[in-house]
Amino acid sequence: MSSLSILLVDDDQNFRERMARALRDRGHEVRTAADPSEALRLAGEDSPECAVVDLRMPGGSGLDVVQALKTLDPATAIVVLTGYGSIATALEAVRRGALHYLQKPVDADELLAVFAREGLLPPHQLPEEPMAPSLARAEWEHIQRVLTDAGGNVSEAARRLGLHRKSLQRKLQKYPPRR
Repeated sequence: MSSLSILLVDDDQNFRERMARALRDRGHEVRTAADPSEALRLAGEDSPECAVVDLRMPGGSGLDVVQALKTLDPATAIVVLTGYGSIATALEAVRRGALHYLQKPVDADELLAVFAREGLLPPHQLPEEPMAPSLARAEWEHIQRVLTDAGGNVSEAARRLGLHRKSLQRKLQKYPPRR
């Protein structure tokens, strides 16, 4: 079994710990960093084979981290994650050296599939192709993203979504649909 050394850089502690645990459960060595300076310190001590970098973090941009990691070791395969996707930032991430750009939410198998397509994992270790989320799941994830962007304000999120506040509250009371 081939194991990758992965540096996971994300300011969201819950996401970082959950993703690190999922990658470790799949047999990979994972180091985590909460901000750009910690990420560059860890990469300077021992350059990772792969890096997963959040785009927006306090203390610096993930794009700057991508560029610095590529300067430290051009062989590092980097995936950029963001909850705020745009074509311009995706192109900029790739221009600076990222291998791929994924929009959150993302799971460990999706990340590993990107690294596998680049030949970093043997063919027998390729994760199964992730299923596309159901329409209900995609709607729920979008609502959660808009609610987060609105700072948890249900009235503001409802306005942004073009829904009545009570309709949004009913949707929020439901459990997230299965993928």
